Amino acid sequence: MSTGLDITSLSVGPMDNNAYLLRCRATGDAVLIDAANDASRLLQFVEPGGIRAVVTTHRHPDHWMALQDVVDATGAQSLAHPADAPEIPVVDAHLNEGDTLTVGDCALSVIHLVGHTPGSIALYYPEEGGHLFTGDSLFPGGVGNTHGNKADFDSLLHDVTTKLFDVLPDGVTFYPGHGKNSTIGTERPSLDEWRARGW
Repeated sequence: MSTGLDITSLSVGPMDNNAYLLRCRATGDAVLIDAANDASRLLQFVEPGGIRAVVTTHRHPDHWMALQDVVDATGAQSLAHPADAPEIPVVDAHLNEGDTLTVGDCALSVIHLVGHTPGSIALYYPEEGGHLFTGDSLFPGGVGNTHGNKADFDSLLHDVTTKLFDVLPDGVTFYPGHGKNSTIGTERPSLDEWRARGW
């Protein structure tokens, strides 16, 4: 029996948001990360097999514009961190730091990263070389936008450093909310530069 997690992505909407479909090879169970936009395209993307849940990485509207339509069409459960949930149209249950999100036989850890928003989360799947879904908290070349707020930047850089770079191996691939993938090892040498740059 084939095991592990199939990961596919679709770029949607005017801001080129990445939506990620995670499907367990053994069971067919599936979860969508960020129903960002273009509900009709997302619904085609998740078929056949449907989805059991939608995880919203954070409260910014470009990451949930299609959420209500996708949930209505699929019956999927909507999941988000409680700090951001009040600004997300539909949330059925919360994901907190240290929780485990199961996708069939696969388990992903929930990591709370404060700074881009109060309730931003990442999801980490440690198998098959390691896969990390970072929303808008980490990109190739820097942490997410904190809009010039030093306290938010310091918080986000601290969380990304201590919860991601300090504990994850170089080979882990991360998948951001926009743009291309990278690896922890590729970005690790730039941490001091990001800190000095301040954004």
